[in-house]
Amino acid sequence: MSGQRVSRAQSLALVGVVYLAALGVGGLVFSACCPGESTLWRMAVADLAATALVFAASRAFDNSSVYDPFWSVAPVAIGAALASSSLRSGLVLAALAIYGVRLTANWVRGWAGLHHEDWRYADFRTRYPRAYWLISAFGIHLFPTLQVFLGCLPLFFALPSSAPFGVLDGVAVFVILASTAVEGVADEQLRRYRLAGGVGACTVGLWQLSRHPNYLGEIGVWFGVWLAGVAVGAPWWTAAGWVAIFVMFVGVSIPMAERRALQRRPEYADIQRRIPMLFPNPFRR
Repeated sequence: MSGQRVSRAQSLALVGVVYLAALGVGGLVFSACCPGESTLWRMAVADLAATALVFAASRAFDNSSVYDPFWSVAPVAIGAALASSSLRSGLVLAALAIYGVRLTANWVRGWAGLHHEDWRYADFRTRYPRAYWLISAFGIHLFPTLQVFLGCLPLFFALPSSAPFGVLDGVAVFVILASTAVEGVADEQLRRYRLAGGVGACTVGLWQLSRHPNYLGEIGVWFGVWLAGVAVGAPWWTAAGWVAIFVMFVGVSIPMAERRALQRRPEYADIQRRIPMLFPNPFRR
């Protein structure tokens, strides 16, 4: 299907149907697959099944950006399936839902429709035309699904737990919400900068403290999810999620964005010298 023949509203409606179908498939697989296996492994299989359906839709629409909302929809769906009636479960899930709704809404607001594909994906199309859908299947769809699933590992321990709600639980919820706020403010400042006709890289608000405050907020959310697991004594290996997400942003996403910025705006090198890449430096003048 060509995105050129579909309006933005129709595009969003089609993607909405895709995600409802993916949630349905994931739910059916989770309920019916792997009897006798742990909740974690059943959820992993369900997550992969949902990803496969979204990939099929991306291929049908010839647009890998159909997958983009998966990053923010999947954690909420996984959390809802694991939730219990405890105070901890309610607060962590509510914080996660606020994160998921905000990030999904931000994508909806910025996506032009099925004729538009993320610049990174378009770059892969140009550079590797024959291998593009193989790259899309494993690099654009499967890899982020695995990253998010790893990030959700602490939820398998935190949400069903009946342990008393403690200080660290409160800290975890606060970190998730505060990080969501940082990401949201950064996205809104960038949007207003562009709408106001700002030229070059944004260096206002949070963007004068960090070159990538939105990514900093995203990393913080997953760190908060890990803290929720720590609060109930989750195994050490549940830290793999936020660590993997941190490495992905620092090792892949940020370098790609910065190479593109330098190619388009050579003056970006001065911004690199003046503003820290990720973590603000209060001692830097």
